[in-house]
Amino acid sequence: MSTGVPEGYDPHAFPPFAVTVDLAVFTVRDEALHVLLVERGQDPFRGRWALPGGFVLPRESADEAARRELAEETGLGPDAVGALHLEQLRTYTDPDRDPRMRVVSVAYAALLPDLPEPRGGGDAASAKWWDAGSTGPLAFDHARILTDARDRIGAKLEYTCLATEFCPAEFTLGELQQVYETVWGVELDRPNFRRKVLNVPDFVQPVDGPPRRTGGRGKPAALYRAGTTTTLHPPLLRPPSTEPPLSRPEGRTP
Repeated sequence: MSTGVPEGYDPHAFPPFAVTVDLAVFTVRDEALHVLLVERGQDPFRGRWALPGGFVLPRESADEAARRELAEETGLGPDAVGALHLEQLRTYTDPDRDPRMRVVSVAYAALLPDLPEPRGGGDAASAKWWDAGSTGPLAFDHARILTDARDRIGAKLEYTCLATEFCPAEFTLGELQQVYETVWGVELDRPNFRRKVLNVPDFVQPVDGPPRRTGGRGKPAALYRAGTTTTLHPPLLRPPSTEPPLSRPEGRTP
């Protein structure tokens, strides 16, 4: 069976378009959900803040491009980029989303506990962590991508063990609860949360050793690590009528 180009096939008969990747990289800092943004150093949208990303090269996959662009535009080292939990979010195909040409973007959500301060690189003038609720206007359609990514993360916390991706290797149940409260924008009942987490087989695993004091007047808390399960049965549902955290005034700097 032939696997070559069919006779008479003309690839130039179709309008060309480019493929890019865009990344919504989240972490929890100072008890708030933060997203990584880069300041564009080139037109279009020079000087505007945007999600890290760029064009997919001819001989690389979208996943490879996502990690390469993230390293180039933020200055994060290969270890930090390699450790990121990258999840494909969706594909954005609006014909007018990029003023340069027809561009299709594959968007990703990336999650990690507190990352170091990034630095700009590639075509990014600078890179900073921003409170995810107060980014102000973004370049291209990145505000829509950011909203979609936040919605996806909030939903996945209900039925997966994704919340542990925001935690260090060893964490307390209070720190895990803080992740849920930060992403959902709601205060949870501590005893009820603890009961639900510990009732899910292998959601978390206790760590041998002395407990850790996490501040306040309470007694030191036991340490846990992420378990091997990936799906929560039963799901850990957010309280009804939960609203996103209130945003700060638009345009406030990080």
